[in-house]
Amino acid sequence: MSETDNEEADAGTPQQSDLDFKINLLFPGVVVRKDLVKAVKGNAIVPSYVLEYLLGQYAASDDEATIQAGIDTVRKILAEHYVHRSESELVKSTIKERGRHRIIDKVTVTLNEKADVYEAEFANLGIKGVIVDSPIIKAHPKLLVGGVWCICDIEYFHSDDQRVVPWILGSIKPIQLSKFDIDQYLEARRGFNTEEWIDLLMQSIGFNPEMFSRRGKFFQLVRLIPFVERNYNLVELGPKGTGKSHIFSEFSPHGMLISGGEVTAPKLFVNNSNGRIGLVGYWDVVAFDEFAGKKKRADKALVDIMKNYMANKSFSRGVETLGAEASMVFVGNTSHTVPYMLKNSDLFDELPEAYHDPAYLDRLHHYIPGWEVDIIRGEMFSDGYGFVVDYIAEVLKSMRSQDYSDRYQQHFTLSPDISTRDRDGIHKTFSGLMKILYPDGQAEKEEIEEILRFAIEGRKRVKDQILRIDSTMAEVKFGYLDQGGTWHAVATLEEDEYPAYYHRGRKEQESAPEKPPTDTDPLSGGVASTPATSTDKPTEPEPEPELFQGHREYREGQRGVSFDSLLVPYLRGAAEITIVDPYVRMFHQARNLMELVEGIARGKAPADEVTLKLVTVENQDGPEKVQRQLEYLLQIKKSAGVLGIVFNVELVDPTAIHDRSITTDTGWKILLGRGLDIFQRMSDSPFDLATKYQKYRELKGFGITYLREAGE
Repeated sequence: MSETDNEEADAGTPQQSDLDFKINLLFPGVVVRKDLVKAVKGNAIVPSYVLEYLLGQYAASDDEATIQAGIDTVRKILAEHYVHRSESELVKSTIKERGRHRIIDKVTVTLNEKADVYEAEFANLGIKGVIVDSPIIKAHPKLLVGGVWCICDIEYFHSDDQRVVPWILGSIKPIQLSKFDIDQYLEARRGFNTEEWIDLLMQSIGFNPEMFSRRGKFFQLVRLIPFVERNYNLVELGPKGTGKSHIFSEFSPHGMLISGGEVTAPKLFVNNSNGRIGLVGYWDVVAFDEFAGKKKRADKALVDIMKNYMANKSFSRGVETLGAEASMVFVGNTSHTVPYMLKNSDLFDELPEAYHDPAYLDRLHHYIPGWEVDIIRGEMFSDGYGFVVDYIAEVLKSMRSQDYSDRYQQHFTLSPDISTRDRDGIHKTFSGLMKILYPDGQAEKEEIEEILRFAIEGRKRVKDQILRIDSTMAEVKFGYLDQGGTWHAVATLEEDEYPAYYHRGRKEQESAPEKPPTDTDPLSGGVASTPATSTDKPTEPEPEPELFQGHREYREGQRGVSFDSLLVPYLRGAAEITIVDPYVRMFHQARNLMELVEGIARGKAPADEVTLKLVTVENQDGPEKVQRQLEYLLQIKKSAGVLGIVFNVELVDPTAIHDRSITTDTGWKILLGRGLDIFQRMSDSPFDLATKYQKYRELKGFGITYLREAGE
């Protein structure tokens, strides 16, 4: 075959990778190409595991013709049987006219005590009071709590008795895998090395493993631990858009995602009025979405019950004590940078006040640092093969009864001063990752050490923040000893990055491991200094040079000017900055703004926050240009947030802007003749220094005036 022929072949169906070939070879029939979910979903608002269940039935193959036929079949099934809320009356009519019709809907069952019958409610179809036989409830008890997606045959029979519901449940089948072979799973796992297996799991979650670092992959895998480990308590706090709740809402039929503000003690644990067990009695994982928020109210009684359950795996119903296995997951958004939280409070700063309690926090086994997890982008999704999520969900569920927490002890020993709760947290995370990565319990020493360090770091992040809140708790040295007696300390990444803030007011600061000196901090603009010794004499800080006030003109074609020299010195120390510029709409104008944001970030301390407001005008050249402008500004907002800059935009009428300016809460007002658009067009060559450094760019002619309010 010629080179041209190869290119033509590549232009068709995407070539299967070696890993995908191995996946299909060793796990035939239980894997699916992950991009197919989007291909069949359309406007059907159903969880991924429902779609993958159907794809697993008809498109679990690496043969393109079989896949396309399977996709067509699944699309047909969804078109004919999935109930859209807007079309519920049409579906009801179909059932009436045909007498019987199969539907896909979310079904919730309640017990009608007065009539002594179970009654089903169909979420999208909008009917309720449908009688369900007791054997169905015994076989599928989750129908009673939260609802389950099912394939159902619904019949219609009208009666003259107005009290009789005309809808009859002909059959019901929860969308779940009926059986699987754990021994075949373990045997097939041996055909993959660790890196390949991690990538298979990443593709099963739906992500392209090439877009993640090894550490980034581990964060995703820790999210799976609650499904494989009983009574595992996990917290993840971080910026918006990192996919914190995705796994708990769509990955497994054994998980329940609820809003943190909507849960009550009866719903979660037990309703004492009727004795009905709550969510923890039926689900493997109960995840609380949008859990963060200082001003959110929390039921103190619920917090107390939750603390007892998280510690003892039990809760009380009157005089009776009941046990449950549900893992608890808490995910929420942060609104400040890590150094800001470390300087001003702690990494649990965003939690509601009732949960900002050492006794509650001490029951958390692991803290995923959400600020290290990438914001989800389109290119991060996988088009490779992964497990049908229902299959891997059943595998994880089947391993919940196993315990691998002692598998490190033949090689390593934990620090002797680690408390029982610290040890439990480390053990449960270690056991969960072992079951996920090495389900037969066999791993090399280096692989075990990698997991152990990660487990220790996650618990250390919890404990170190508790020590900030409750100074009476004993300090702990987190680490382990190898067989030779060598001590290996474990630190969190934020401890290495911001030691001055991390150890603020802590005894541990004195004994913290010495970090090698670094060069200029790219965000602070200063040079990291080595700790002062007893012979160092304190020196007076050099006074800031006096900033120019008045007007300056710059000629067209001039070079050697940058925002760092022109604007940043006047913005240093400001907590609030307002930019008025009607022309921030095109790519180069948005890039100029982002470069100013970068300069502001370099001019402030990492733990400080700056509020930056842009007052500008919506692009007047059509809806497509407006959309592009808004996308630029949204990207700037996300990037600025990482740097500790809260970026807000106000779009105003063009007639409302008279002068382009920058004002600060420190008293400076800078009048910008051209706004931020002061540079001439440059080449797109990556080898042109002007693309990276402003001082090599040619200027447009402009004037600038610096004014300082009196008394500042």
